[in-house]
Amino acid sequence: PISRRDAMNQHAQNDAQRPGFVAGIDYGEKRLGVAIAHREHGIATPLTTYQRCGDTADARWFRRLVDEHDITQFVVGLPVHLDGHESAKSREARRFGQWLAEQTGRGVEFFDERFTTREAEAHLQQAGLTKKRRQARRDMLAAQIMLAGYLEAGGRGQESPGALDD
Repeated sequence: PISRRDAMNQHAQNDAQRPGFVAGIDYGEKRLGVAIAHREHGIATPLTTYQRCGDTADARWFRRLVDEHDITQFVVGLPVHLDGHESAKSREARRFGQWLAEQTGRGVEFFDERFTTREAEAHLQQAGLTKKRRQARRDMLAAQIMLAGYLEAGGRGQESPGALDD
């Protein structure tokens, strides 16, 4: 029998071949940043910051996102330590990715999201936005930065990102 993780990886590989959009998710317990990119054009665009409402409402929201934006695959940001080891948040993000695949029927890959929130915050501060406006945009911009990195890496997830000095 095939493991759940292997099935999810196989599903992600199959979905990666289909035309359509890939959605990047900056995972958080309360908020999720969402960015999208058309697979052929490869340009990531921030879409929205979604305030989580519970499993039932979240599943409905993600299924609608898949339908409305022709999402063929998800990439979930994986928060890891500088040395590449996973954290409790990494395990939460992986559980979320598994749940997302089950709810939407789409493949999910994971990609290193180290420093994306800091980078997003720096861009927003540079733009002169107030703290409230920065907070409203930070998660979706972090998702865009992570998704752009995924696309620049050739559209391949990272099972284990590794240390920064590798």
